[in-house]
Amino acid sequence: KALAKQEATPAEAIPGAKAEEDKPKPGSREEVTGLLGMDTLELEVGFELVSLVESGDLVERIRSLRRQFAVDYGFIVPPIHIRDNVRIKGGEYRFLLRAAPIGQSEIKSQHLLAMDPGNVSTPIEGITTKEPAFGLDALWIPDSDKERAQIAGYTVVDPSTVITTHITELVRSHMYELLTRQETQYLLDTVAKDSPKLVEELVPTLLTVAQVQQVLVHLLREGISIRDLKTILEVIGDWAPHVKHPEKLAEQVRRRLARSITTKYLSAEGMLPLVSLAPQVERALAEAVQQSDEGSYLSLEPGFAQMLISRLSKSSEKFLELGQTPLVLVPSHVRPALARFLERFVPGVAVISHQEIAANTRIQSLGVVAFE
Repeated sequence: KALAKQEATPAEAIPGAKAEEDKPKPGSREEVTGLLGMDTLELEVGFELVSLVESGDLVERIRSLRRQFAVDYGFIVPPIHIRDNVRIKGGEYRFLLRAAPIGQSEIKSQHLLAMDPGNVSTPIEGITTKEPAFGLDALWIPDSDKERAQIAGYTVVDPSTVITTHITELVRSHMYELLTRQETQYLLDTVAKDSPKLVEELVPTLLTVAQVQQVLVHLLREGISIRDLKTILEVIGDWAPHVKHPEKLAEQVRRRLARSITTKYLSAEGMLPLVSLAPQVERALAEAVQQSDEGSYLSLEPGFAQMLISRLSKSSEKFLELGQTPLVLVPSHVRPALARFLERFVPGVAVISHQEIAANTRIQSLGVVAFE
């Protein structure tokens, strides 16, 4: 049963909605065909969470999330359909991408989530748990303890915020899977209204819509905004006569977007904190880069791979203490292959090349990754 559909109203609430006799007969071709459709994004909630949806609070927050993604990343997240599911626990929710769960957690009813940002002087009692979006240590506390927890220094959030924050992170980490050809065509049409020549010269003369989509997917996969689509298409147009591979085109785009990439990782003090690789590690990685139709990848000896994962995981801790995204500086010919490798084994670590650092940026070195 659909509780609410993002940007939509349940059909039964609409005057003049289909009468019962107009609906296809059970088992008919029309009825079975209707079952073939699949929502891109779905949020399933247990019966205890239905009230959050019906109050409108959660639905409104999800609408805000979609608006924020349009501003931050330059593309429209598909509608998120919210349904109840009697087969899951009362306080549980699941987030699905094309009918496959990509995240789930459980909310304790009539409780709030309290997290220690590091300055709590007098700890309070609660049910220990993990905050679902980032895996941080947290406590479920009764609603009545909210003020006491805030005075003690805890960050206190309500269930709607917990769910929305979790969904935001899940969408962010999977957004490259959400950019379809149809959506890419829509974005191209939007640019064509102001710059028809730019799009006309590129598609389909130099590249297909699918190839442009793949370039944008490479950028979104690493959290690079495609909002400045005009600049992105100009760079693609400059290189497309000689280069067709989406990964190589995306690397050229990243260089042009150096200022925005650098800004994304700057600290509050305006520094760019990063770790670099020792020369022998860089050489070993350069020799391990292999090319395939899908892009470049690292073919590493297992012992070396394990050591690299271990060293980079350890160096990430320094960044997290500063509240920064872990950032590794590498030569441009190694960058995409290492980024794919770390995506699998050390998620959350960003990889940047020298050409993607804006001029006059102050660098803060947090160490060098070396093997004895």
